[in-house]
Amino acid sequence: MARDRGKQASGAPYRALILSTAAFTICFAVWTLFSIIGVKIKQELALDDSEFGLLVATPVLTGALSRFFLGLISDKFGGRPVFSLLMLLTAIAVYSVSIVSNLAMFLLAALGLGFAGGSFAVGVSYVSKWFDRSRQGTALGIFGAGTIGTAVTTFGAPLLVEAIGWRETVQVYAAVLALGGILFYVLSQDDPVTAARTSGTVKTKSLSEQLAPLGKLQVWRFSLYYFFVFGAFVALASWLPRYYMGMYGLTLAKAGLLTTAFALPAAAFRALGGWVADRIGARTVMYLTFIVSSIACFILSYPATDYVVHGIRGPIAFSFGITLSSFVILTIVLGFFMAIGMAAVYKHIPVYYPEHVGAVGGLVGAIGGLGGFFLPITFGVMNDLVGVWTSCFMLLFVLVSLALAWMHGAIRLMEHSKIRALHTLPALPEMAELNRPNGILAGPDSERSSK
Repeated sequence: MARDRGKQASGAPYRALILSTAAFTICFAVWTLFSIIGVKIKQELALDDSEFGLLVATPVLTGALSRFFLGLISDKFGGRPVFSLLMLLTAIAVYSVSIVSNLAMFLLAALGLGFAGGSFAVGVSYVSKWFDRSRQGTALGIFGAGTIGTAVTTFGAPLLVEAIGWRETVQVYAAVLALGGILFYVLSQDDPVTAARTSGTVKTKSLSEQLAPLGKLQVWRFSLYYFFVFGAFVALASWLPRYYMGMYGLTLAKAGLLTTAFALPAAAFRALGGWVADRIGARTVMYLTFIVSSIACFILSYPATDYVVHGIRGPIAFSFGITLSSFVILTIVLGFFMAIGMAAVYKHIPVYYPEHVGAVGGLVGAIGGLGGFFLPITFGVMNDLVGVWTSCFMLLFVLVSLALAWMHGAIRLMEHSKIRALHTLPALPEMAELNRPNGILAGPDSERSSK
């Protein structure tokens, strides 16, 4: 503990946090670039909604799948060199987007661009090693606020596209990404764990030791949570420009601006989610997230409908539909609770698995990223097959309801099991600390962080 206090007093943890957050912001801005340029590519190649959904989702696939492996690599070699090298190599793929001309090549280039999304697992591994458990939720929440890069792209990219063209915009993004990778390596330093490993005072874990926690049911439950709070956030950030243009007839610039209204508050308040999770418990935050999100998704899923009631004096006609202003407000609310939910999910990981943050955080991030890949494709397919714009929110309502039901069921199981003798408890990871004095809803994560 004295060593931790010494680290924090030196100011090095905060320097690492600032640099990591800045680098992640750049990476996230790049990762969501197809949400804007994809509209231009759709027009040039005359793509249908399913093809467009595949195009904007392809970078998310690489970002999702790479998170697991990048998390392992970061735990082994340290986040500093991995982060820098990742940004430099990804910049090459980003530049290639500006010089290809058919769908197959765009998809291939998008796969390379998607590695920018894997930077999250690298940053989580790097940042968490600088802070003790009582501060990790706040620190990771601040780092996760780098998702504000989405807002940077949805606001700034349309302006650049209109001013210099979409291909030139891509080249600007590639240059900024490469410069960011260089500056991160020059200005940052190795985290304490990596430094200790380099000096030989800490033994490197084997691959089997790194992967050991992944067989726990709890890890996969956390992954489902993140599939919604992060995967659906990324999916909507990519899909909303198209939704606004199709549903409300807006221009690309206005659609991008309103998508920023969804993405900016969500990213900004992720840090708040980490701070709140440190104080009231991650499970409490998750309950708030899922309950409010389910209500918002239910309202957003209801399509514009005309009704005719056969009244006493004749037919009575009325209609229901969500106005543009109401839609914007509801998406902002949804984005806010998704953001604090993201922070709450990652509050769990360094508390339950302090020696396996890269592996567990990488897996959870990968599953969440897969949500960002599959959901836009599904949105496009549902548009083509169902023909209702709000079908995307119907799917999100089902998803968040499932996550809420599983979480509540697991907590009720713990409440029921706590009454029984300890030797009769189910062999679930959550049961290990049920004899601790604090309440079930707060959970062991908040108990630890409050001490």
